[in-house]
Amino acid sequence: MIARLASALPALQWLRAYNVPQLRPDLVAGLTLAAYLLPAGLGDASLAGLAPEAGLYACLFSGLVFWLFCSSKHTVVTVTSALSLLVATSVGALSGGDPVRHAALAAWAAIMLATIALAAWLVRAGNAVGFFSETVLVGFKAGLALFLASSQLPKLFGFKGAHGDFWENAGHFFGHLGETHGASLLLGAAAFALLVAGKLWLKHRPVAFFVVVGGILAAQFLNLAAYGVALLGDVPRGLPAMGLPAVSRSDLNALVPLALASFVLAAVETSAIGRMFARKHGYRFDANQEILAIGAGNLVAGLGRGFPVSGGMSQSLVNESAGARTPISGLIAAIFTLGVVLFASGLLRNLPQPVLAAVVLAAVMSLFDVAALQHIWRFSRTEFFVAITALLGVLGSGPVNGVLLGAAISIVLLIRQAANPRVVELIRMPGTTHFADRSQHSEHAPIRDVLVIRCEASLVYFNVAFVRDRLFDLLRARPDPIGLVVFYLGAVPKVDLAGAELLTDLHKACLDRGVVFKVADAYGEVRAALQRIGFDRVHGPLESGQTVELVVSTWQSRHGV
Repeated sequence: MIARLASALPALQWLRAYNVPQLRPDLVAGLTLAAYLLPAGLGDASLAGLAPEAGLYACLFSGLVFWLFCSSKHTVVTVTSALSLLVATSVGALSGGDPVRHAALAAWAAIMLATIALAAWLVRAGNAVGFFSETVLVGFKAGLALFLASSQLPKLFGFKGAHGDFWENAGHFFGHLGETHGASLLLGAAAFALLVAGKLWLKHRPVAFFVVVGGILAAQFLNLAAYGVALLGDVPRGLPAMGLPAVSRSDLNALVPLALASFVLAAVETSAIGRMFARKHGYRFDANQEILAIGAGNLVAGLGRGFPVSGGMSQSLVNESAGARTPISGLIAAIFTLGVVLFASGLLRNLPQPVLAAVVLAAVMSLFDVAALQHIWRFSRTEFFVAITALLGVLGSGPVNGVLLGAAISIVLLIRQAANPRVVELIRMPGTTHFADRSQHSEHAPIRDVLVIRCEASLVYFNVAFVRDRLFDLLRARPDPIGLVVFYLGAVPKVDLAGAELLTDLHKACLDRGVVFKVADAYGEVRAALQRIGFDRVHGPLESGQTVELVVSTWQSRHGV
């Protein structure tokens, strides 16, 4: 495995071709990215229920190693609002309010995520993340946005929030609006307005960095603490002791659902970002390689007292728009963060909590994608219902269960689609030998006494009953007496034992009805599978070039049609 890890370092390949002219754009992008990552690290640490330095550690340590393994030139590893919320809700229930235990469990969640990612990389499961439905992901993120808002609004308004589900948090917020602290709300609202303006008119610029700096300066020179505005407090200077946090075996078992949910979310999000940039810039993206990079980043983040990390969409867009050419920009951002941790963390103590809440709220706005929901609604009411189900799953059962529910829905949708393949009747287009879907050409009549069908999926054990029923439904729907049924296999890529037996059973069932059953265009593995089961002994030779037209014309000539 060590040899395989050594060979899985894309950085070694492109570092050989790296030159000085490439360093300048990567340096500019790295510094711009660092200015964007710092407030995100602080905000997401707060969201995760951790000390602010935990967010800096997570960004720092993951950034130092992610660039070595990733196949994407622009993806940035970072803490994210979604993962931070998963940590807050799951670890918070286990830590019992003990901040030291909370930090240890959060770090172990990252290490366990790394273990799962390494196992997935070893079995080359990278492409499996594509099975997670985009529809489910849109609904899940929208639910997260609402959940996050319910947890951060009290901080913006200057009073303590609840620590329950969305409905409890929302009820607490509206029930305590009378406790709003005027100065905190004014400061938080101003910061939020600036952040939203930045999203609208200064896209992919480190506006949050300047808002954070402005909040710190305002707190210091206007003495906001004297007016009752809560400040961030001391942020330890220097690096933490690296190593495995002390937890019990029962704690690790309790963290398994969180680690699984975090892995699913991190893998899907990182893969989606990498594919987007690879298509845009024309380079090869390796989803399995990206899983290894996420695993490496989380392992070092966990050992460095951070918490789970993932590819970040907004951070990656900032990196690309700032001119990044290679993943070196992520390394430069991590080195800059290291400098802040070692020498400048004390400057963060005067950061107002309402400003930090505004940073988080502005960041999670993008999670609630109204345009995507509208697009899903226009495309399919069924898929929109699936998205809303994922959304309500987060609000009703929490983010961890929401992720797992989303994964379950994606698998069910995949199985449902495979178990109910499209089976259609074909008709001959007038004046040609071409056969097309009858439902798309209703103006043309089918061939008299002949039924031609096409299955547009593999014939496997869990869909054979559906295909059989569909064939006989089409047979019953024809008013003329059918003498020939032709099963076109050109669109069937694979046939397992149950699928081969289905074709044998159809042959016998049609024979009992006095109907001739033939297959056409059986090639490659499909023909070999039918030959292994002895289908050709009852059906006749499965010759190459046995097209639908040839089968139909041969039958017609024999019956004088």
